[in-house]
Amino acid sequence: MKTYTAKPADIDKKWILIDAEGVVLGRLASIVAMRLRGKHKATFTPHMDMGDNVIIINADKVKLTGKKRNEKTYYRHTGHPGGIKSTTADKVLDGRYPGRVVEAAVKRMLPGNRLSRQLMTNLRIYAGAEHPHEAQAPEVLDVKSMNAKNARS
Repeated sequence: MKTYTAKPADIDKKWILIDAEGVVLGRLASIVAMRLRGKHKATFTPHMDMGDNVIIINADKVKLTGKKRNEKTYYRHTGHPGGIKSTTADKVLDGRYPGRVVEAAVKRMLPGNRLSRQLMTNLRIYAGAEHPHEAQAPEVLDVKSMNAKNARS
C-alpha cells in the first residue's frame, strides 16, 4: 500500500461563499480554516495548497459569545521600545476594518508556516453583503444550519 500524494494537476479548487451574519466567530473560523487547508477533501495532502477559495460577507455582523466583545484584546507592537498597543474586539468591529477580527481568528487556526501564509491569500473578507466575485459562481455554504450552536441571535 502506498501513501497517496496529490499532484498539482489533481487539485480542484472551488469558490465558497459564507454569510457570517449571526455566526459565532470561533466556529466560523474553524470551518473556514478547514476549507482553506483542504482537510474536508479525501485527497488532502498536508504540504500542498489543496483548499478552496473562501469569500466571507457580512464580517461586521459576526457574533462573539460571553463578554468577549468588550474584553477580548488584540495586541500589536510598533517596533519601538515600549510601543505595545492594544484594542478590544468591540472597537475593531465598529471601526474602519471589521473584517480583521475574522481574519485574525482564521489565521490563528492555521499552522504558522509558509503554507498558511499562502493559504491566507485564498481568503477574501468583506464587511458588507456585496462582493466582486460573482463571475466565479461561488457555492453558498450555510454555516448556521450545520450546527445549532454555530448561530446566535
